[in-house]
Amino acid sequence: MTGPYRDGQGHSDEPEPVIKDNRRIDPMTGQLRDPSGGPVGGSSPFPGAGRHSAPEPGNPNDAAQPLKVDLSAAELDLARQEAAERTADLQRVTAEYANYRKRVDRDREQVIAAAKGTVVTELLTVLDDLDRARAHGDLVGSFGTVADRLIASLRKLGLEPLGAEGDPFDPAVHEAVQFGTSTEVTEPTVTAVFRSGYTLGGRLLRPAVVVVTGPEHESASQPSGLDTGAGEVGAEVPEAEPQREGSADGQPAGDQDPASAPGERFG
Repeated sequence: MTGPYRDGQGHSDEPEPVIKDNRRIDPMTGQLRDPSGGPVGGSSPFPGAGRHSAPEPGNPNDAAQPLKVDLSAAELDLARQEAAERTADLQRVTAEYANYRKRVDRDREQVIAAAKGTVVTELLTVLDDLDRARAHGDLVGSFGTVADRLIASLRKLGLEPLGAEGDPFDPAVHEAVQFGTSTEVTEPTVTAVFRSGYTLGGRLLRPAVVVVTGPEHESASQPSGLDTGAGEVGAEVPEAEPQREGSADGQPAGDQDPASAPGERFG
């Protein structure tokens, strides 16, 4: 019979393999084994376990090794300078990335707001038709329900109407096409709305076309001593004194200057 077995009983001359149990938990006791001396509270069932086992890479006690570095003062200063430069570069890159994210988020919001504004602006004429239908009492029934749902959907996008009767006049959001006066108001006030205005997210899409009524101001009283009757219509104009005969400039003929007589001037 050939092979590693030399006798008929199955024995071999080769050494038997040694099995080492490197498990951290003892399967017999369930306790944590000591990495340097085997399991706690008893010996391992396998010979050689825990005494000659290799150090475990995951164990911080086995991985801890003293670090000895001999550096001169110049080398230490150079290392510190390089570390400071690397730290400054890292901080600069971090700040640039944070600014880039903020800029991208801001640009994204602007693009979304512009897209919403474009769509909503095209629907403003539809809202004008709905306002006219509501004013004539035609916005009832199923048609009114659809109109209310459309307005509610636009409100969710941030659309807000502008211009209502009784609002103070604001030239930034109101476009006045007619102006009147009344004693019932104390400041310029919107008294009629021809076309509603709208804002989207705080941005003006269209101003409201309105009629503005302002307060009536009484004319200021005339200061005493100031005669303005000549400028008024129907005021009496004093008559000019009649000129005396023989004088073109109103002086009497006998009062002329002797130097201005024709006979004396020409000899």
